[in-house]
Amino acid sequence: MAVNSFILIAILLGFVVSWVPRVLPFILVKYKGLPDIVVQFLHYLPVSILFALILSSLMIEKIGHLPHLKWMEILASVPTVIVAFKSKNLLYAVTVGIVSMALIRLVF
Repeated sequence: MAVNSFILIAILLGFVVSWVPRVLPFILVKYKGLPDIVVQFLHYLPVSILFALILSSLMIEKIGHLPHLKWMEILASVPTVIVAFKSKNLLYAVTVGIVSMALIRLVF
């Protein structure tokens, strides 16, 4: 099986295109740093990602229809959110979420 030069160049270019956006930000941040406004923006990023993941797990999306709520998951998320805000402990929140979802599925 002969390796065509076109295929080899395509593989190398694919490597560069994939590698540069992943490594270049680390190199730039290491030597230059980030402006204060970017640092402030990045503080909100984990919260927004977590909110997007939670919201997408509480809804059913179908093409051509409005989103529907998953009522059992919403009921289970209420005590989970309360425990998360009061305890500020992820382990407690996850445990309460699992237990409350199990109890809701047992009842319904």
